[in-house]
Amino acid sequence: MTKLKCLLLILIFLPSFSFAQGTNIALGGLDVDATAAIEIASDNLAIDQATGRAEFNGNVVIGQGALRLSANKVLVTYNADGSEISKLEAFGGVTFVTATDAAEANSAIYSLQNETIVLTGDVLLTQGASAISANEMVINLKTETAQMNGRVRTILQQSGN
Repeated sequence: MTKLKCLLLILIFLPSFSFAQGTNIALGGLDVDATAAIEIASDNLAIDQATGRAEFNGNVVIGQGALRLSANKVLVTYNADGSEISKLEAFGGVTFVTATDAAEANSAIYSLQNETIVLTGDVLLTQGASAISANEMVINLKTETAQMNGRVRTILQQSGN
């Protein structure tokens, strides 16, 4: 269970991209300061204030401390008054990386309202030599649970191997 918990913790850093409220988030052996500056780089940025959306396109990399999220496109949707992010969607070659862990998927949707992260399409989570893959992974941040769906395959490397 410890390996699975460590693999899932990599995805919990995503809320820090929009909440940065002064808490530390532990990912495996890495302690991440959620108040650290957030840097976003992309080839293009389009903002539509009428719809409350920002679209980052091309080689998108979002970083906070030692954490990185990369994708071909990231859509950020704000709530009605534009004061908070309500949803973040990443598409194409989505990768979450820390110093020791990684998660990959075709797309990821983080809903702040529902407190969920849904990874879809060739989901792969790795920590060292251990890995879990599936077609979809649904993470409930409120209950700290995760559900893997669609031909789940797990490889847990034992210590010393």
